[in-house]
Amino acid sequence: MTPIKICGLTRPEDVETVLALHVQAIGLVFYAASPRYVTPEQARILTRPVPPTVTVVGLFVNATPEQVQDVVSAVKLDVVQLHGDETPAMCHAIAERVQKPFIRALRVKPDMTGEDLVQYESLHRAASPWFSALLLDTFVDSFGGSGKVFDWSIIPKELAPRVVLSGGLTAHNVSGAVSELRPGAVDVSSGVEQAKGVKDPAKLQAFVQAVRLADTYLPEHFYEFQFKKQSAI
Repeated sequence: MTPIKICGLTRPEDVETVLALHVQAIGLVFYAASPRYVTPEQARILTRPVPPTVTVVGLFVNATPEQVQDVVSAVKLDVVQLHGDETPAMCHAIAERVQKPFIRALRVKPDMTGEDLVQYESLHRAASPWFSALLLDTFVDSFGGSGKVFDWSIIPKELAPRVVLSGGLTAHNVSGAVSELRPGAVDVSSGVEQAKGVKDPAKLQAFVQAVRLADTYLPEHFYEFQFKKQSAI
């Protein structure tokens, strides 16, 4: 199955709904400027029912290693997602400090090319053994959760199975994205909400069903991506 990550969870009832849909990962936002921000105390409550089979990802924007460490010490996170202007060296420093693999988010600008995406991934992969995956999101002035789509056609075929596809995904377009691009995983936040930070059970169910429908038409050898809980080192 194509791994699914539901990001921006803020309410226990939404976590319960998501877990019942058997997704592979959930995301919690630790960026205070986001309407989906949760405190470490809230995050502890949200993660209590999460089984070991589900990866918990913590999203940070331009945080210091010390700030990320404070959250990781308070909340059981499996992976950190770095969604700001962090350099490859800073990404490594954060991951090394907390001893967690990291997903690096790239906000794709209209003038970017497939070669830019490949180079960006290569830089981070070379910079740190803690690098787990590249997440592709749409460039906006804010950081994530815009509900806008970028031009997915620029993603090279050889790169797609290694990336987490994000940015404007909904139940209406995710089947096409999975069928045509065959991404390593998909990530959704605003596309399954009734309000910012408040998930819609019907939209969540429709999204997961749309991904699974697309999965039925993909060859078995494609299902190789996993949200890593441990570094390769």
